[in-house]
Amino acid sequence: MTDRIAPSSKALSEALGLSEEILRNIELSETSLTSIALKTGRLARLLNDFDMQTIMVYEAGGYPIEGNVIPPEAWRLSEVAGRRFEIKDAKTGKTDYYAYTSSIGQLEEELRIAESSLAAARDPDVSVSSANPSQTVWSPVGNFLERKTIRQSLMLSSARLASRRAMIHQYLVAKHYELKLSGIAEDIFARTRARVDLTIGSLVPDAVKRLSAVYENLQSDNPENWSNAVHSCRRLLEDLADAVFPATDEVRRKMVDRREIEIKLGKPNYINRILAFVEDGASSQRYAELVGSHISFLGDRLDAVFRAAQKGSHTTIVSREEADRFVVYTYLLLGDVLSLR
Repeated sequence: MTDRIAPSSKALSEALGLSEEILRNIELSETSLTSIALKTGRLARLLNDFDMQTIMVYEAGGYPIEGNVIPPEAWRLSEVAGRRFEIKDAKTGKTDYYAYTSSIGQLEEELRIAESSLAAARDPDVSVSSANPSQTVWSPVGNFLERKTIRQSLMLSSARLASRRAMIHQYLVAKHYELKLSGIAEDIFARTRARVDLTIGSLVPDAVKRLSAVYENLQSDNPENWSNAVHSCRRLLEDLADAVFPATDEVRRKMVDRREIEIKLGKPNYINRILAFVEDGASSQRYAELVGSHISFLGDRLDAVFRAAQKGSHTTIVSREEADRFVVYTYLLLGDVLSLR
């Protein structure tokens, strides 16, 4: 499959409404399958699903053929679309692979013609006797073979058409639920973000500026800016640690795997200081452990990115999705810490 670009929130919202509409169309047979394929192609375009967008164009208009050969890209997509079939040579045992290229409209027409031909072939064949031209002869055997051939054609077209309907429906259902879950997650994060944005400024005055820089860097197509967004998250957590648990020469001791270790709380130990604040303020040990685990995980990853940058690697984040995860984790952590105040 080709790489995808994450769609915008507006596109996701439109895609969710469109997926509901197309599912209703296909489940209630409100429009032709060709029309449904074209609308599904639009859904794929909104989701930046370029493979499925092209597949839907082919489903509606037919797969391209150059001579007697399907071009390589169309051949690849025919497998994704479930159009491949195989034929095994009875003599050599060799298996060859093919793909049917008829559009959905052509399959519907082939089915209609087969149904009409079968209806016309219900009466037995009538021929003229060679011995007595005035006498007609019924030929039930020939009529049976004709009906058998028509039935086979009808069954093949019907099965292929059903396969197209099932493939499109399966894609629609999968994308519909993905979009619904995405919307739920987005709503949850939006509430967390709103709560953090509202309160973080009173605790960390520079937080609003840092978060604005994070958003601007995430909008860029330059991987170096994605790394800068992550570095801003680390600096924000350092500022948070200074605000909730200022650096101290105090050293705490903690039992880990039956041995006592020292927990330093100096200026560089910002993760330890946030952990100390959570442990001091949490209403339950379990909550402190859960939040502490999140803090340690995020801190280790942020420090790893920072160390890589210190060694001269400016582009330490290779995808926008990776940077997005750091920002989401940071927001969740900020929300947890702020809730203890």
